[in-house]
Amino acid sequence: MGMNADEHAEPPKYDLADRTTNFGKAVISFCLKVPKSAITTPLLSQLVRAGTSVGANYAEADDAVSKKEFRNKVGTCKKEARETKYWLEMIVTADPNSKAEARKLWQEAKELHLIFAAIWRKG
Repeated sequence: MGMNADEHAEPPKYDLADRTTNFGKAVISFCLKVPKSAITTPLLSQLVRAGTSVGANYAEADDAVSKKEFRNKVGTCKKEARETKYWLEMIVTADPNSKAEARKLWQEAKELHLIFAAIWRKG
């Protein structure tokens, strides 16, 4: 087995910075596939904003200079993850063909929301 095969044999590392970055990228990729219309275009804009904001705010939380600032940014991550789920539901209503891929993103947004909620409660 080569190096790549060995790397894939290990479970992925739990890195919230990478996870939220990858989530934002997946949201962008999803949005590029949804057919544009008078209904979907504004919904997609909202989804891109919310979905990419999770990682941006986590980066800010990671660089926070105080516990209060960290908790505030984590709270924003939690809110944006929940909002991402909402916009995904709206897009699926407007474009039912996107449901299968949206479901995967919705699940990741749900997990991120739960993670940030737990971190926020500990804060």
